[in-house]
Amino acid sequence: MRAWLYLVAAAVAGAVITTPALLVLVFAGGSVDDALFAALSTLMLVSALAVVVMRDIIRCGLAMIVAFLALAGIYVIAGAPLVAAAQVIVYIGAISVLILFAIMLTQSKAGPARLVFQTQAAPAAVAAIVLAVLITLGVATTDWGEAGRRARLATDALARVLFDQYVLPFEVVSVLLLAAVIGGVFIAKRERGPD
Repeated sequence: MRAWLYLVAAAVAGAVITTPALLVLVFAGGSVDDALFAALSTLMLVSALAVVVMRDIIRCGLAMIVAFLALAGIYVIAGAPLVAAAQVIVYIGAISVLILFAIMLTQSKAGPARLVFQTQAAPAAVAAIVLAVLITLGVATTDWGEAGRRARLATDALARVLFDQYVLPFEVVSVLLLAAVIGGVFIAKRERGPD
């Protein structure tokens, strides 16, 4: 019975993600890139909403990885493959895995396995509505001009700038992340004294 539920959930998720793509492709007369953008942006929004709404913290972390993957796909469509690769390597390969390991290492065995809902739902909803109105006003009043044209990023020139001029910040961040992992493992594995 449970396998059928997973199959139905996968079908519903596929329909939710592909419907905007089909609407853009068929009814709006868009290109395949536009349809792919609609599908990836829908996937990103749905998985970001799942990060906020789901109660199981491990599943929230996995939904965050899906949101980052969809954003990397949008970067590829926009013509920035180096930014997409950095998105996958840094955010999925490092940050998300670090967050998941920190959750798994520090989660108490005696505590609840699921998160409880916070009491700030009403102020958060008001803040989200205000932010949505501000973003809508900003998008509506902006003169986009040349924004419809795709700008191709010269990957080799950007890589030269990043790894010639900004090599020290990359190394500092890597040492900082290593220190965070070591500190997280130390705190998680520390013997607790009598209270």
